[in-house]
Amino acid sequence: MALKMDVAEMTAFLDEVFPQVRGDFVIERLDEDLLEMRLKVEERHLRPGGTVSGPAMFALADVAAYVATMARIGPQALAVTTNCSIDFMRKPQAGQDIIARAEVLKLGRALSVTEVRLLSEGSDAPVARASLTYSIPPERPA
Repeated sequence: MALKMDVAEMTAFLDEVFPQVRGDFVIERLDEDLLEMRLKVEERHLRPGGTVSGPAMFALADVAAYVATMARIGPQALAVTTNCSIDFMRKPQAGQDIIARAEVLKLGRALSVTEVRLLSEGSDAPVARASLTYSIPPERPA
C-alpha cells in the first residue's frame, strides 16, 4: 500500500498533535514495508538499575504503531489504541537508544494491527515484542 505521509510530514504531524513527546522519537525509516523509529534515551526514561523502563518502551511501541498506521491512512489524530500486548524479553543494553521496527500486518477500514519489535541500538536480539490494534475513525460524508 502506498504511503500517504513521508518522514517530514509525519514528524510535523506528531509535533503538532503530541507536543508533549517532541524530540523523544526519531523516524529513521518509513516505507511500505517497515517503520524504524528511535527512542532517544535520556535519564527520565530509566528505571532503577540504569536500564530503559517498561513504560518508556511501551510508549515507543505505541507511537511506532500509530506512525505506521498514520503513514498509510493519512493524518487522523483521533485514531486510538484499542489493544496492546507487550512481551518484555530481555534487559535493554545500558546507555543505548531503543529502536522500534514496526510492520503493519492488517489495515482495514476500522482497525489497524501492527507488530513492533524493540531492540537496543546495535543489537539484533529483541528486548520486547508488541502487538497493537488501532481503531481508525470512520470517514464522515462530505
